Amino acid sequence: MTRVLPYSSSRKPFSNWNSPYTKTKSWKEGTDCCWWDGVICDIGTGNVIGLNLSASLLYGTIHSNNSLFSLHHLQKLDLSFNDFNNSQIVSQFGHFSNLTYLSLCSSDFVGRIPLEISYLSKLVFLDLSGNYDLILETTSFKKLVQNITQLQELDLSFVNMSLVAPSSLMNLSSSLAFLKLVSCKLQGKIPGMSHLSKLALLDLSNNHLTLETMTFEKLVQNLSKLREVNLNDVNMSLVAPSSLMNLSSSLASLKLEHCGLQGKIPDKVFQQPNLQLLDLLGNEGLNGSLPRHDWNNSFQSLSLSRTKIQIHLEHDFINNLRSVETLDLSACNFEGSNLELFGRLTQLIELRLSHNNFSGQIPSSLQNLKKLLELDLSHNNFNGQIPSSFENLQQLHVLYLQNNNLSGEVPSTICKLKSLQILDLSNNSLNGVIPQCLGNFSNALSVLHLGMNNFQGTIPEPFSVGCSLRYLNFNGNQLRRRVPLSISNCKILEILDLGNNNIDDTFPHFLETLPELQVLVLQSNKLHGLVKGSSTNYSFSKLRIFDLSNNMFSGPLPADSLTFKGLEIELVKIQTLLTTIDLSSNKFTGIIPQSIGKLKSLKLLNLSHNRLTGNIQPSLGNLNNLESLDLSSNLLVGRIPTQLANMTFLQIFQVSHNRLEGPIPEGKQFNTFDSSSYEGNLGLCGFPLKNCNSEKRQQPTASKEGDSESKIGFGWKPVVAGYGCGVIFGVAMGYVVFKIRKPMWLVRMVEGKRRRKPRRSNN
Repeated sequence: MTRVLPYSSSRKPFSNWNSPYTKTKSWKEGTDCCWWDGVICDIGTGNVIGLNLSASLLYGTIHSNNSLFSLHHLQKLDLSFNDFNNSQIVSQFGHFSNLTYLSLCSSDFVGRIPLEISYLSKLVFLDLSGNYDLILETTSFKKLVQNITQLQELDLSFVNMSLVAPSSLMNLSSSLAFLKLVSCKLQGKIPGMSHLSKLALLDLSNNHLTLETMTFEKLVQNLSKLREVNLNDVNMSLVAPSSLMNLSSSLASLKLEHCGLQGKIPDKVFQQPNLQLLDLLGNEGLNGSLPRHDWNNSFQSLSLSRTKIQIHLEHDFINNLRSVETLDLSACNFEGSNLELFGRLTQLIELRLSHNNFSGQIPSSLQNLKKLLELDLSHNNFNGQIPSSFENLQQLHVLYLQNNNLSGEVPSTICKLKSLQILDLSNNSLNGVIPQCLGNFSNALSVLHLGMNNFQGTIPEPFSVGCSLRYLNFNGNQLRRRVPLSISNCKILEILDLGNNNIDDTFPHFLETLPELQVLVLQSNKLHGLVKGSSTNYSFSKLRIFDLSNNMFSGPLPADSLTFKGLEIELVKIQTLLTTIDLSSNKFTGIIPQSIGKLKSLKLLNLSHNRLTGNIQPSLGNLNNLESLDLSSNLLVGRIPTQLANMTFLQIFQVSHNRLEGPIPEGKQFNTFDSSSYEGNLGLCGFPLKNCNSEKRQQPTASKEGDSESKIGFGWKPVVAGYGCGVIFGVAMGYVVFKIRKPMWLVRMVEGKRRRKPRRSNN
């Protein structure tokens, strides 16, 4: 949120950063193309010299014979932020001999960047970033830096450059002013780049790079025009913190997150006259103390989170931060109840004080922070009630108060925060009734997490039409009665967790109308009745997590009715999503559906503690990715299929307390299971139980389902690993969906890493 933008990039005058729209709608055959949206013509000749189709909702493949390549006079070409559907960057892009500006960023290009790009010798600006399956090989990069000698701005972020030696950076054009190589899989030592005398912005973050003291000192001391440096996650363990003493007078932004810096930080760092942003997050070996006086007055953003720098929370320290807009002092070993001092920092936009030992009540002085957009007081020891004075923080977008000792009722005044987009009050001792207004007080609310408290009463009823919720979690309270029908108004809801309550209801079939729902957890309630078939097209089409365990559902398992309008959905389209099914501890009856064996990506299957009968399906042996299989405490009969020995990733296997008989399969993972996996089956033999002697081993007969298999149930749907099952991830995994820093309201929830390295699916 900081407004530090010291470097003026030439990308802005040409690229369109507004909302996407179809520019080509204005293109009419027979009209002058120079008047078309996104087309720029030379006034004298009428030739097309510029084409700006950025964010134009374009979709499809660009082939080598595309008419685009007939525009020989092009000087500027911007195709960024479209979807070219895994197109290659064809060699014809290198034939625009007059091109000075080329942007193909974030448009789903894949494959190798052709050598012909290096033919664009007049390029001043090149941006191929955000195409996660692009590959730049050593030869192409060497030719690029050798031939394009006028280049001023280069952004290859997220392009795979793992084969490019960092030493190649020494050959970059001396005219370069802007260099971004974020998450390029570069590995090795950062070379000296003192020849880049015009460099204003350098970003080499999130690679596997190392940096030595001498190289760093030359970088930040000798490059007189350098304004922004981002070396997050670069290994700087050999760089002495004293190197930070003599920063270039022009340097305005320095980001050194998780760089392994060790030793005492010099006072002079905080006295640099022009430094506006300093980020030292995660350098746990960095120590020393902050100077009490003579700070520079231009600081706008400061992060000392997860360092061992001693901070004395007193008036002098607060006075040094009067102009700060973003302040991150999380995990800085603060104690006590002197939080009220922060109420004097009236310019604050973001305040993060999580993972400290603050205690006492949250001070009302924080209401003075009228500009605040994000407040994070989570993971402390605050007690008492949530201050009703928070209603004065009218600009607030994000409020984190989770993992404290807060008690009492949630004040209804919190519903006056009309701009609120994320509200997390989980893991406290809050009680009483959830304010009904939380269901409809803000159409901007995206995340509402009230889990692990002592709330009673019912789930708020009035979720309004146009609801923007994507994450809704009431897990671990004492809520009763029904799942409100109005939740179906939240059409973009992705995660719904109502587990561990006292909800007494039948299965809420209306949830199948939520087109984006990926996670549904209803475990450990008092739900009952049949899980009937779906009534809508593509019901639960994106569901990835399906946990109905520990309820009182009865009847046949929700089997393989993957149908809509009488047509079978192609299983191949959903197999990559399904990883966990937990239907344990219910009253399901009947046989295990053979169709489960088609869900090839399944990692956890728990059908234990039901009343299932018949054989264990041999088709389960097709689940080559399965890590945990629990069929215990049922009424299963027959033998354990030998096909199950093919599951080489199986770590947990439980069939105890059934009526199984015959030899236990041998080899592979079955040599690792102990007797507890089989107890309560008196007819079983073989390792690790009694010897089977000379009993002849036979292939078990596959269960014949045919007409006996249930037609009831909305089917096995895609699930994310471990949710609600405790094997891989916990419930908090749901927050990963929102962990993006910009725009502001998206959540950073995975502690210790605030940036996610994105990966685009090919699907």
